[in-house]
Amino acid sequence: MTVVFAFRPTRTRYTPFRIEPWDTTIWRLYLAILPIKVVGHPALRTKAKKVAKVDRHVQKLLDDMVDTMREAPGVGLAANQVGVLQRLIVVEVDQVVYQLVNPEIVQSDGEQVSEEGCLSLPGYSGAVARAAKVVAHARDRQGKLLKVAAEGLLAVVLQHEIDHLDGVLFVDRLVSLASLRYQPVDVEVQEIKL
Repeated sequence: MTVVFAFRPTRTRYTPFRIEPWDTTIWRLYLAILPIKVVGHPALRTKAKKVAKVDRHVQKLLDDMVDTMREAPGVGLAANQVGVLQRLIVVEVDQVVYQLVNPEIVQSDGEQVSEEGCLSLPGYSGAVARAAKVVAHARDRQGKLLKVAAEGLLAVVLQHEIDHLDGVLFVDRLVSLASLRYQPVDVEVQEIKL
């Protein structure tokens, strides 16, 4: 069994305390959940800038974006959705996480129409036509070049998130406006006792 220790700040120093692996509530305290920007925020319509160097700050942002995406929950997140105008996306499909720096689609083939939604447009979904297969070039979290060949859901998510980096939302690519639907988002209601 692995024992993990974390450090809790006190008045004068950090004191260690034990985190049990089964205690998922305490782990949530150490996740960096970033606020997701919604329609109307200027970052969503602004083209993101290329990342010049992959350093520990970029790696930390990528990790925070993964935490935020999972907490939302979603399958992809672009940096400008959390108010950072850098070309960074995170995607999780079939339990595989992709953390991509400066991604670009270099090849596409075929067409598929699928129902899409977006964390920045909560409750809305619509039919969007996308390429069925894509090849994307990017850098990984260590700054190494990589090539991602994708089809199906992964291809859709990559295209969706790269669109965000260009200031394009899925509603701009709807097959028809009639396909746009709204389903109210479930909000947790907590009873407050006075």
